[in-house]
Amino acid sequence: QVQLVESGGGSVQAGGSLRLSCVTSGLTFSRRACLAWFRQAPGKEREGVAAIDRGGTTNYADSVKGRFTISKDSAKNGLLLQMNSLNPEDTASYYCAASVWSCTDGMLPSDRVTHWGQGTQVTVSS
Repeated sequence: QVQLVESGGGSVQAGGSLRLSCVTSGLTFSRRACLAWFRQAPGKEREGVAAIDRGGTTNYADSVKGRFTISKDSAKNGLLLQMNSLNPEDTASYYCAASVWSCTDGMLPSDRVTHWGQGTQVTVSS
């Protein structure tokens, strides 16, 4: 059974930082061709934030470039998202995702996600 469990969310003031972690179990090599973070704000569609492929190549949504960093946590077979210079527009539930399919143009389309985490809330106040 595959599980993805996020942690690290919370409340922070604008300009602050948070580090999200996603610990996985049962996620075999074939099931993590592309790993990614998504977010969903109230009333908005879920959007891809960042992705990393099997070779370690990363890609980011324009809205977070230069502020967020995605990386693999090899010790926990997981995924990290370092978020700096947070602003209120970053407020959302953040989800870890994995796919048996390779990243597409560097990102992971939501309809190609094969495994989702349950999400962790990030709230940024001004």
